[in-house]
Amino acid sequence: MYKNIDNNSSTTMFEMYSSSDRFLRPDMVDVPAQQAAGSTLPLVLTRKKGGGDDTEDVNYNPFEHRKIEHPTSDVETFVHLLKGSLGSGILAMPMAFLNAGLWFGLVATFLVGAVCTYCVHILVKCAHILCRRRKIPMMGFADVAEQAFLDGPTSLQRWSRFIRFIVNCFLVIDLIGCCCIYLVFVGTNVKQVVDFYTQESELSIRLWIVIVTCPLLFMCLIRNLKFLAPFSMVANLLMFVGIIITFTYIFTDLPSTEGRVGVADVTQWPLFFGTVIFALEGIGVVMSLENDMKNPAHFIGCPSVLNLGMGVVVSLYTLVGFFGYLKYGAETKGSITLNLPVEDKLAQSVKLMIAIAIFFTFTLQFYVPISIIWKGIQHKIAPEKQNMTEYGIRILLVLLCGAIAVALPNLGPFISLIGAVCLSTLGMIVPSIIELAVYYEDPGYGRGKWRLWKNAFLIAFGFIGFFTGTYVSILEFHDEFNGSH
Repeated sequence: MYKNIDNNSSTTMFEMYSSSDRFLRPDMVDVPAQQAAGSTLPLVLTRKKGGGDDTEDVNYNPFEHRKIEHPTSDVETFVHLLKGSLGSGILAMPMAFLNAGLWFGLVATFLVGAVCTYCVHILVKCAHILCRRRKIPMMGFADVAEQAFLDGPTSLQRWSRFIRFIVNCFLVIDLIGCCCIYLVFVGTNVKQVVDFYTQESELSIRLWIVIVTCPLLFMCLIRNLKFLAPFSMVANLLMFVGIIITFTYIFTDLPSTEGRVGVADVTQWPLFFGTVIFALEGIGVVMSLENDMKNPAHFIGCPSVLNLGMGVVVSLYTLVGFFGYLKYGAETKGSITLNLPVEDKLAQSVKLMIAIAIFFTFTLQFYVPISIIWKGIQHKIAPEKQNMTEYGIRILLVLLCGAIAVALPNLGPFISLIGAVCLSTLGMIVPSIIELAVYYEDPGYGRGKWRLWKNAFLIAFGFIGFFTGTYVSILEFHDEFNGSH
């Protein structure tokens, strides 16, 4: 899920090509420095319109100009896609089915999964088109958004920097939100196990979140991903073993479907939508995976790495959601691990294994937003103050995550809120707007302007999910606070 960025690399695209103001600004290069420096062509900002030799755009193949030290094969990219998408969200899928109903959730999860996958197709396809137009070997998510607006109608071009800012903001908010959810998840699971053995001195969930946050203050001062790699390996192993054992509990003595709600009340659907979007949406890592591929053309299409990977992901999430809700019914909690019998030693080990895995994953998840933030402000800080400033920002960001988690220690609405706010925007609304901008002049919106209507539907669907999911999640938090007073 995370790209191995060499922090010691000091050569940037901007430094190599700063002799002309036609080249992109340094903040427009979202790919790792060593990849950008290995490109055979500069990143050109302007595109000829209304004239010129368009055959150059057609003949330029961005994939041939990518110089990647260790390109990934189709199989490796498939594995990375699974790793990036199969996170803690899978443990929340039974709760999603609780808010949808057994049968509606079954159908709706596949539909939402198909829409998410299609929107990823849109983003990557538009990235390929823009790479050919601009003669750029590769782009990041924010690059694609900005360049698309520059290619769109005049009214959009003035907003090109703004859409870039919006994409980066929502990426940061999404990832910080995930870090907050991780703190709540770890604190809740550890509390459940410890409380079983120390019933006379139960600590509140908020205090447990504070306890979990303290060691992370030191771990998140590690700036090189290479030193975090061992933690990633341990986290992957623990998560895999924990989920396998969880499956054994779910599939033991399954009840009949007759005792479960088939279609939940429509007022609960926004919570379902937000949770599923949070669980499924891996659009933030898509461009990184595609940029690293040996054969990028294999990422989209039919069949493709993306279709196969998302097919497996959606199937697994649906499996866990369906049978998890079937097993625990109305008692289903924000994470399926919280439903495992706390008196069972094996179940206790699962709760702790997955809690440790999520704890280690926090440092990796934290690396991405701090990189985006630091990249945006680094040039404003005096060189002699940069080290201390970066460490200070890292500590403040961890404290912010801890404060948010302490304020909102309820997994269900929290997960739905992040899914509705951030991933509806990044996963549906932004890719649809990007396609409208890219196709505006050439080749157009098609017969009957079908691309316009199709993207209008996706944008509307994304906004409905955004507002309803946010509204219902806030109501849930409001009810929780009122009940606690």
